[in-house]
Amino acid sequence: MKLVLKWTTVLTLAVCMVLPIYAGGEKQAAPTGLKIGIVTTSGVDDGSFGQDCYNGILEFIKANPEATVTPIKEPDMAKVVQAVADIIADYDVVVLPGFQFAPVGAILQENPDRKVILVDAALTDASGKPIELDNVYSMQFHEEESGFFAGITAALETKTGKVAVVNGMAFPSNVNYQYGFMSGVNYANKYYGTKAAYVELPSYAGTDVSGKAVGGNYIGGFGDAATGKVVGAALIDQGVDVLFVAAGGSGAGVFTAAKEADNVSLIGVDTDQYDDGKKGNGNIILTSALKVMHTNVARQLQAVKNGTFKGKNDLLGASTDSTGFVSAQGRHNLSANTLSKLRDAYGKLRAGSIVPASSSNGHTPANFPGL
Repeated sequence: MKLVLKWTTVLTLAVCMVLPIYAGGEKQAAPTGLKIGIVTTSGVDDGSFGQDCYNGILEFIKANPEATVTPIKEPDMAKVVQAVADIIADYDVVVLPGFQFAPVGAILQENPDRKVILVDAALTDASGKPIELDNVYSMQFHEEESGFFAGITAALETKTGKVAVVNGMAFPSNVNYQYGFMSGVNYANKYYGTKAAYVELPSYAGTDVSGKAVGGNYIGGFGDAATGKVVGAALIDQGVDVLFVAAGGSGAGVFTAAKEADNVSLIGVDTDQYDDGKKGNGNIILTSALKVMHTNVARQLQAVKNGTFKGKNDLLGASTDSTGFVSAQGRHNLSANTLSKLRDAYGKLRAGSIVPASSSNGHTPANFPGL
């Protein structure tokens, strides 16, 4: 007797044979890698702060390809805390670059199973009181150290004797860059025979988060390239020929102003910005003042994966190779004299004999240990 099967019966049997993993109506398990979110105000392609933090995530993913990342951009400073509240439950780890994220403490207290890497801010609760949480690693940096190297560079490389620093907003990190830069100029004037003056535009003077007037040149935001160009051009009109730019996306406007002028050089910030300094067949970047965020972000993500993550408020500097300046061949335009003096100053700073002024250490650019 022949066994005759209808085509529908054959198809049903075939499906059952090749799809046993769907028994009981259950789907295959999702990938087990970390699901990472990053929220920024200036984007992960700003060529500076946000991008360096994002690069740390990409560095981690390269070593752990099962992990994923989703960038979220919220340019409105007033909405960043809510932006975090909206997405915190969707990710295993969230990276938050910027002082504006400090007030997320209350949200993170309610989500203790979500890990957060907070960059450039000390966590605060709903009342603004500093706190530490087991699920939050907060890294801050001695930006004044990197700013110090920028100031020395500017003083040694200027031809007009006029230099300036341009910032985004007067958050503590930016004021640190400003005070460090001014400290570096004063140090070079005293010990290296320079006679540089730092130029400030009164109409763009900054007021820090405590309401204190700090001077400097502040654009007013990190995503305003148009105003950045206005500020940069105004400083160049006053004879400034070396500009240290610490303004996130707003810094693109300063770069444009410098490229449209003659004989103006720039010092980048946070990450190596040499590629952004291309002008014709040359490059106007002297060096970049580094704040090594990507390495520290990657380290903390690895700690999450390894189960060794510990929440704390950390302060990083040259002692952990977390601040510095670009000296790699082909990535700077420093003279041999400038490079030698920067390395000498770096050694003294790392040893603690030089402590540039910052927004919180009680020193001033005109009076700090080592001057």
